[in-house]
Amino acid sequence: MAKAKKALRVLALESSCDESAAAVLDESEGLLAHELYSQVELHRTYGGVVPELASRDHVRRLLPLVRRALERAGTAPQGLAGVAFTAGPGLIGALLTGAALARSLAYAWQVPAVAVHHLEGHLLAPLLEPEPPPFPHVALLVSGGHTQLIEVSGIGRYRTLGDTRDDAAGEAFDKTAKLLGLPYPGGPELARLAQTGTPGAFRFPRPMLDRPGLELSFSGLKTAVLHSLRGRELTPQLRADVARGVEEAIVGTLSAKAVRALEATGLDALVVSGGVSANQRLRAALTETVGRRGGRVYYPRIEFCTDNAAMIAVAGLARLRAGEHDGLAIQPRAQWPLETLTAVPFQHDSAAEAAIPHA
Repeated sequence: MAKAKKALRVLALESSCDESAAAVLDESEGLLAHELYSQVELHRTYGGVVPELASRDHVRRLLPLVRRALERAGTAPQGLAGVAFTAGPGLIGALLTGAALARSLAYAWQVPAVAVHHLEGHLLAPLLEPEPPPFPHVALLVSGGHTQLIEVSGIGRYRTLGDTRDDAAGEAFDKTAKLLGLPYPGGPELARLAQTGTPGAFRFPRPMLDRPGLELSFSGLKTAVLHSLRGRELTPQLRADVARGVEEAIVGTLSAKAVRALEATGLDALVVSGGVSANQRLRAALTETVGRRGGRVYYPRIEFCTDNAAMIAVAGLARLRAGEHDGLAIQPRAQWPLETLTAVPFQHDSAAEAAIPHA
């Protein structure tokens, strides 16, 4: 009688910027543990991420997070089929800390190490949900560092449809929040303030909506806010109204471009991922707009919108299944084009074959 194939189980590490994280994922049992430490308080004094401080903090935090994740998953190193880690893109020093630890653990435990593209992790995060998106679909990847529209035909099969020419949407949120005197990180603070703002009090530009195509631009938004505030007393209501106007401009632009991407590809499914995908006004606008044309929007749960190791585990497990692994060299990449990834085969044009059981 043939021996049953043992399910693959992977440990994953994330350290691309200012979150240290570890997770354990089993292809049969689902997500068994995920641990995260945010460096927000560390960087708040400086109004943004300080790369050297981020790297040093990863050194302190990652190994305890690994121990805790393995303990909560009830997993010994002998039960792992591999160690996945974020290899890029990101802050090179921060990436190096995670890559060095992951590669060292894999060597000591005599299991493969799998380098994962950070953005692929974000793209595949919805596979952790009970109803994963179908392939193919359009993905709106929107965060502090990236705003892209991508056609996703399968795991590793990505085609960029549109990109921001300057600031990412999350960066625009943070920069305008700073003009309003909001603390770091500014995006979530601005979204909270916008809830009390008057709709339509400020109408800021929606760049590049007056021309065809899927390119985006947000650098002019900060300038428009700066001009609107010049010579005015920054009262609580004014700040709330400006915050509302900024959020409306970003959400309106992203919604319009996402619908254009669906129309251009003839697809009906939209995945929205990355840190800004947690914005409730964006979620509501996209769900309504895409739903009106008979489509559906898929999101990761809020805790998996920002950087985390669970999404790295999903991508790492998919590539481990396909027999991929890295050599002994530690090679983090600050820049890494998404289109250079190899495709991972699956049987059907559906995420069901690649989805992770919902634990």
